[in-house]
Amino acid sequence: MLTCVACKIMECIIASEMLSYLRAHDVISKQQHGFLSRRCTNLFECLNDWTLALHNRKSVIALYVDFAKAFDSVSHNKLCHKLLSYGIDGNLYSLLENFLADRSQCTRVGNSCSMNIRLSSSVI
Repeated sequence: MLTCVACKIMECIIASEMLSYLRAHDVISKQQHGFLSRRCTNLFECLNDWTLALHNRKSVIALYVDFAKAFDSVSHNKLCHKLLSYGIDGNLYSLLENFLADRSQCTRVGNSCSMNIRLSSSVI
């Protein structure tokens, strides 16, 4: 079943408030670019650094590793542990923990559905 509109609205509100909290407590580093609005891309920032280095006659060595799909799923237990370590607790933590608990999924094609499987990680 797809997520209902009310749930999507609640997710947006929670994500916005959590981002504000994490920024206010300096949890998100200046080097974080992914999934944040109004941040220049990492490549743009590197290009700027390289241009400055070359302008100052310094050498530039760059190594990029493509971790495609490396962060596509998140362990629910590890996520909950990380939330607690950042000071996210109380009612919000309980809501998130309950939201992630006992999740399952199935695949539907036409009128046929696969068996439900329990999820311990998912795309967040």
